[in-house]
Amino acid sequence: MDMDRIHALRSSFESGITRDMAMRRTALKRLRAALLRHEEALIAAMHTDMRKPRFEAYLSDIGLVLQTIDEALGHLSEWMTPTQVPTPLAIQVAESSVHKEPLGVVLIIAPWNYPVLLLLSPLVGAIAAGNCVVLKPSEAVPATAAMVERIITEVFDPAQVQVVQGEGHTVVPTLMHGFRFDHVFFTGSPAVGKSLLALAAPQLVPVTLELGGKSPAVVDRSANVRIAAKRIAWSKYFNAGQTCIATDHALVHTAVLDEFVDRYVLSVKRMYGEDPQRSPHYARMVNERRFAAVRPYLDQGRVVIGGQHELADRYIAPTLLLDVPPDASVLREEIFGPVLPVIPWTEREEVMAVLRSNPVPLASYLFGTDKDMQRWFLERILSGSTCINHCMLQFGNSGLPFGGVGTSGMGRYHGRYTFDLFSHHRSVVRASTLVDHGLQEPPYTALKERILRTVL
Repeated sequence: MDMDRIHALRSSFESGITRDMAMRRTALKRLRAALLRHEEALIAAMHTDMRKPRFEAYLSDIGLVLQTIDEALGHLSEWMTPTQVPTPLAIQVAESSVHKEPLGVVLIIAPWNYPVLLLLSPLVGAIAAGNCVVLKPSEAVPATAAMVERIITEVFDPAQVQVVQGEGHTVVPTLMHGFRFDHVFFTGSPAVGKSLLALAAPQLVPVTLELGGKSPAVVDRSANVRIAAKRIAWSKYFNAGQTCIATDHALVHTAVLDEFVDRYVLSVKRMYGEDPQRSPHYARMVNERRFAAVRPYLDQGRVVIGGQHELADRYIAPTLLLDVPPDASVLREEIFGPVLPVIPWTEREEVMAVLRSNPVPLASYLFGTDKDMQRWFLERILSGSTCINHCMLQFGNSGLPFGGVGTSGMGRYHGRYTFDLFSHHRSVVRASTLVDHGLQEPPYTALKERILRTVL
């Protein structure tokens, strides 16, 4: 790794070239054009790396990035305009405003599960905000990482954006020890997130962590069970369960448990056929290590559907488990694979006990039409985001901030929130020189104190 090239980004940023709005817009337009130009190659690369279905590759990676670029282009002028703020009487005569300024040189570290979206979506916000950027794609998806680097090299001057490849556990420490970034944005596991915070602490580098956790789906007795089963199955097996906001486990009311299981089995067969391994719509574990991590979960309950697996194909079938022991690791660890443990419940306290036995999740889902149940869920169940009567839709609305709470992450992004994340919000007060009342200056008279008490 050439650290001189990384240090050159600082000089480039300090020259002011990235602050110009026209340059930001040009860079985003070029990125959009390159994504369209290389769309088929990106889809092929993701299929090579993890057999990602074409539809999922476009929906979850390419399409969402294009949407993010279009939003930034449509609103960049508005986002960059200083915001006027009322000035209190105590500091008159003056005017107040907030200016959004770029942070400097930022580092974006992406995971392997959505290797285009989770690298380029933050990049769009960082470029829109006027920063220079270092991108670290995941080494677990080499074909996609190489394709993304080709696109970035075509689009950006290396004085503005650079890509660094290699093993994350060696590359990232080298980067952070050798250069002080102005912000680090990381998506991945809590364990790696902790190590990044430790790397950032000595130089007080701010960090955004988009992590994960055991995101639950709670099915109430008032739910439309057919829809609940279908939508939970979709979220669980999209990208073979390798999604940070996928349903991790389901808590189903005993009154609808049998119907839920029947409907779930039907939904899986409708989506992937009798043999999902032959389906072109079903992805694979990204590598043998992930296969080895998920495979033992198949033995921790009664398999209702699925359970088949093949290491050579990195294939684990869409699986549903019942009768899972409370201390099983499948109920304690983030599964990040296509295995759904189902837990029956009758009283709300049982739901609360199960959910509080794990760290706060990145997402939570409730299926049910009972308004009191919805109100209770939103008030009592903490999570980074929530969706009622569906799963994962909250990620698709760029008007909503996305991020975790507690061990599921810190910081928010999406749409304008990403622009704000990579901006310094600078407070500016312009005081008048035409009026100079001097009330705040000595000598402090009784009259001045009375005026002070009035205005404060």
